[in-house]
Amino acid sequence: MLDIAFAKPAVPKAGALVLLVGEDEAPSGLWQQADLATGGAVARAIAAAAFKGGKGKSVSIPGPGAGLSRIVICGIGKRGDVTERGLEEAGGGIAAQLATETIVAIDAGGMSPAQAASLAMGATLRAYRFDRYRTKEKAEDKPKLAKLTVLADDAAKAKAAYSPLRAVAEGVFLSRDLVSEPPNVLNPAEMADRCKKLTSLGLKVEVLGPKEMAKLGFGALLGVAQGSVNEPRMVVMHWNGAGARKGKQKKLAFVGKGVTFDTGGISIKPAGGMEDMKWDMAGAGTVIGLMAALAGRKAKVDAVGLVGLVENMPSGNAQRPGDVVTSYSGQTIEVINTDAEGRLVLADVLWYCQQKFDPEFMIDLATLTGAIIIGLGDEYAGLFSNNDMLSERLTAAGKETGELLWRMPLSDAYDKQIKSDIADMKNVGGRPGGSITAAQFIQRFVNSKPWAHLDIAGTAWSSKDHPTTPKGATAFGVRLLDRLVAEHYEG
Repeated sequence: MLDIAFAKPAVPKAGALVLLVGEDEAPSGLWQQADLATGGAVARAIAAAAFKGGKGKSVSIPGPGAGLSRIVICGIGKRGDVTERGLEEAGGGIAAQLATETIVAIDAGGMSPAQAASLAMGATLRAYRFDRYRTKEKAEDKPKLAKLTVLADDAAKAKAAYSPLRAVAEGVFLSRDLVSEPPNVLNPAEMADRCKKLTSLGLKVEVLGPKEMAKLGFGALLGVAQGSVNEPRMVVMHWNGAGARKGKQKKLAFVGKGVTFDTGGISIKPAGGMEDMKWDMAGAGTVIGLMAALAGRKAKVDAVGLVGLVENMPSGNAQRPGDVVTSYSGQTIEVINTDAEGRLVLADVLWYCQQKFDPEFMIDLATLTGAIIIGLGDEYAGLFSNNDMLSERLTAAGKETGELLWRMPLSDAYDKQIKSDIADMKNVGGRPGGSITAAQFIQRFVNSKPWAHLDIAGTAWSSKDHPTTPKGATAFGVRLLDRLVAEHYEG
């Protein structure tokens, strides 16, 4: 993780300096000091570029003097319009632009401690890199940025404001690491073992194997797993941080789909792009990262995270289209398509969750349907819920963190599409409204508990860089759900 420090505003003696300039602002503070130290280089560059401080605009001055390798002047627009998210994106943009520098300082003079912390958070998130398997990469191709100092008026308070954000960033990075791992490394047992390591943060971790799940009657989950030599797991992670508030509120519950590789089973997927199915466990990855974030920042709440971990493979022992399985709830399911496996996993885990813990709410995350990508692309995740207040809170938290949600409908009309002729239901309802009928299926295992389902198939992985997220695994949902908890359930 990028080394972040906070210090009083002063022109550094080496490295790169970033000056954040508001729209049509006059020179002052560190901006003025840097201009004097470099013999007017800043003023000359601004004049030559006709720079006005507009949001997203920048001017770079290489070798300006005073021992500095570079000065970058970044426009942030009107200061009154600057948001937390905007500052995070500015910090991320700086980390990307100056990745070839070893040491960078950002001038946050005049900003509040929280704003300075947001700059640092953005830079931290963007500096993430998954390079565990790059053994031949040349040194000149690797980013060099090792330390970033935020120059803030009250450095101590800015550092304190950044501390919980750093814990959340660590949860994001854990999620990104898990989703990035190749499927021959990260099978269900290995993923469960990595969850066990979170006991070092204060989490209590339970792992159920196939024997325990069979005894419980997890027929839906085990049906998905039976075609693979890699045995399934269910992991239950507990964070008990409510302290004196314990008993005032039920546990908050988060559930993740963890298909560590999805071939589609007997209903096998096309070969092209199947390698992407290593991240069909991204919902579980988000739940694991969230639990690490809550524990890392010592959230004042009791929460439980459950992940169902399976590998969906074709074999002589694999589940067949036409099979009927009995879920943990006792409801029977006709399996029409073995590639609609995530909802089968969630069915058993959600029923176990509400039976075992009677939580305040349940939120599940899953890379569930290609249909949600057709409908929403990769800008929004689909939100399905039986509770308006929970939906409104989730949507608001998504806007604040940039992890956007769009609420989709649920109704009995869609529910009719999953009616089976020989069982209580079938696992697919045809192409029309595919993401909706999938959510209708999941809702049958919620038992009227306040619930939200986030279909993150389009947002779990990015094919291009974004301000605070480099190309690859996004950890979508970690920051969103952490914000939900912080704003509404820790008061």
